Amino acid sequence: MSKPLVVVESPTKVRTIQKYIGKDYNIVSTIGHIKDLPAKKIGINIEEGFQPEYVNIPGKQKVITNLKKEAGDSTDIYLAADPDREGEAIAWHTADILKKKGRNFHRVLFHELTKNAIIAAIASPERLNESKYEAQQARRILDRLVGYQVSPLLWRKVKSGLSAGRVQSVALRIICERERAIQAFVSEEYWSITAHLETNEKSAFTAKLIKKNGDKIVIPDEETSSQIINELSNTPFTVQKVQKKATVRNPLPPFITSKLQQEAITKLKFSAKKTMIVAQQLYEGIDLGPGETVGLITYMRTDSTRISKESAEEALSMIRATFGEKYALKEPRFFKNTKKVQDAHEAIRPSSVNNTPEKVAPYLSKDQLELYTLIWKRFVASQMTQAIIDKVTVSISAGPYVFNANGSSIKFPGFMSLYMSADDEMEDGKKKMLPDISEGMILNLNKLEPKQHFTQPPPRFSEASLVKELEENGIGRPSTYAAILSTIREKGYVDFLKGYFRPSELGFIVNDLLVQSFPNIFNVDFTAKMEDELDRIEADGAKALDVLTSFYTPFKSELDKASEEMLSVKGVGFPTGIECPECGNELKIKVGKNGHFLACSAYPKCTYSRNYNRDEKGVISPVQASESEATDLVCEKCQKPMVLKHGKYGDFYACSGYPECKNTQSTSSNGRINNTGIKCPEKNCNGEIVEKKSKRGKIFYGCSRYPECTFATWDKPIAKNCPLCKAVFLLEKTTKKNGTVLYCMAEDCGYKESI
Repeated sequence: MSKPLVVVESPTKVRTIQKYIGKDYNIVSTIGHIKDLPAKKIGINIEEGFQPEYVNIPGKQKVITNLKKEAGDSTDIYLAADPDREGEAIAWHTADILKKKGRNFHRVLFHELTKNAIIAAIASPERLNESKYEAQQARRILDRLVGYQVSPLLWRKVKSGLSAGRVQSVALRIICERERAIQAFVSEEYWSITAHLETNEKSAFTAKLIKKNGDKIVIPDEETSSQIINELSNTPFTVQKVQKKATVRNPLPPFITSKLQQEAITKLKFSAKKTMIVAQQLYEGIDLGPGETVGLITYMRTDSTRISKESAEEALSMIRATFGEKYALKEPRFFKNTKKVQDAHEAIRPSSVNNTPEKVAPYLSKDQLELYTLIWKRFVASQMTQAIIDKVTVSISAGPYVFNANGSSIKFPGFMSLYMSADDEMEDGKKKMLPDISEGMILNLNKLEPKQHFTQPPPRFSEASLVKELEENGIGRPSTYAAILSTIREKGYVDFLKGYFRPSELGFIVNDLLVQSFPNIFNVDFTAKMEDELDRIEADGAKALDVLTSFYTPFKSELDKASEEMLSVKGVGFPTGIECPECGNELKIKVGKNGHFLACSAYPKCTYSRNYNRDEKGVISPVQASESEATDLVCEKCQKPMVLKHGKYGDFYACSGYPECKNTQSTSSNGRINNTGIKCPEKNCNGEIVEKKSKRGKIFYGCSRYPECTFATWDKPIAKNCPLCKAVFLLEKTTKKNGTVLYCMAEDCGYKESI
């Protein structure tokens, strides 16, 4: 009889688990999902209770054949896909493929890939979790109902290739609404006055003017500022009150997924997507030497701050040995979860604190080490003593005016000796020590410094702040944030400029259409409520059919109405209120095959059309056809720089050598180069891989430093490390025979996986 079979998701996990139980079990990988809804149709039988129509994923037949072969005549199958909703779906679909009379299926949850955890999980398997599977399936059905019925509307009304998503479109709405708030913001002038003071011992410090006659002071302009300075010029500055207070600062909990993404974005300059890729590598297993492959962290998709007592006690022992007794708690510190948190997994922590960053550094890549160090320090710090901060607040009177000075010093660093969050570091960087000051002391005024300020609009979202916004509003879940951010960028709905999201013109157009036609479905509160409903399904507190029915009834009503009434930007166009310079009729925003442009509403009587710009206030202005912008592209024919031109039907690239060279090429959305964000693999090259078009219009990918660097590939680079050779990206290739596969281009590697 065949050995019992253990089925996991990832080939990397196979190697990790093989080390510990390979003698007694066969271990095989599904390489991700093996069943899904069909790609070319909605795949949901709405009339029959929203029944999904699952099919084997194209290109996965070899994997399925191998699964059946490895299962052989085994009576026990251990389904050990990831311990989340997606993993539960893989487990159910694997059981469906391998079902056989007399065969038993066991659900195994590996929260960490260490020897003890693997052996314990295999020894205590669970049943397949139907509620968790129903929650995953309900999410897929909801996403299909929206995506596969709203996206075709956008194809008809705007242009082909666009997509709408139940969650991604809400994220786009949040970004667009923030941009509109920025555009509507009216900046106001105000002034501040800082006093540069010193004690009789010549110890200098500064204080800010905050009150006059007991009320908060507002200084609207330079004239008012000058009047105040004149009044203060001969006024004595006297210390009115000194408040000294020792405050304690507690460490933050170990990371949950969203907080790890935010901190890695801020501290390490990782993207959310990169953070999850590297975390997956750390979880699935790192080779620490012959015969020792270990998952260095616990499962990285979680919104729970719970930790095991054993892990906390291990951390305390290490703290006592390394930092001393005064840095260690007497008892472990545990953190409470919010009411909405699903407590299936622990927080993200090291599988063993004894695997210090210094110890494992020789076996990790630079990115892996940076992220592991962040996770390790945050967890260990969570079990360290509080920091004690001495804070001093000084009130200084000068006639009717009151100035304020703040200072602080660290009396005892506690956990801060190991780790401070990005917010803590920023706050501490602003604090300064004050000299020894006592009440009644007369201070010497060196100078008064007036300074002009202007109120600032709300900031654009960075990756970190957008993840925080999604999290706080209950939009999406930890496992979906990276995908949401990637999708809205890949679709051209937003630009990512200097680390901040800004809606592209296409993003504004799509968002406005969706919000007008689906005000309830693409609503922050409604989407958050649906996430809560999915959580209730998982917790067995709601039935999937009830949730789907309550969603679909109002959605179908809005969908039918939008099919008839949604504005066509291909035909009618968005009104702008701008007069046509040739006939006086209104110009409207339209979208053609080359992008968005302004066109006269009197067409075909008037054929005026132009590209346009939208300034910081959202004001639209036509671009003159003769205008052009410099780019870093190089002409493929003559190697002269390409320029971005604005033509009658949109933007295009043209050779600056015109008329000698008449080479042109089309642009990506909004006239911007489609940069993959992946570094060129050639040695000593600091270029990046960008999407390009051949002379015949076929997409390929090449180095941005061409012609100095000639790296090029027809296959799309994907920012995912090779599990075998650790190459920084894989290539994606789709064929009729094999479907879509990811493969490594490195010589002597040969890694390949179906997706």
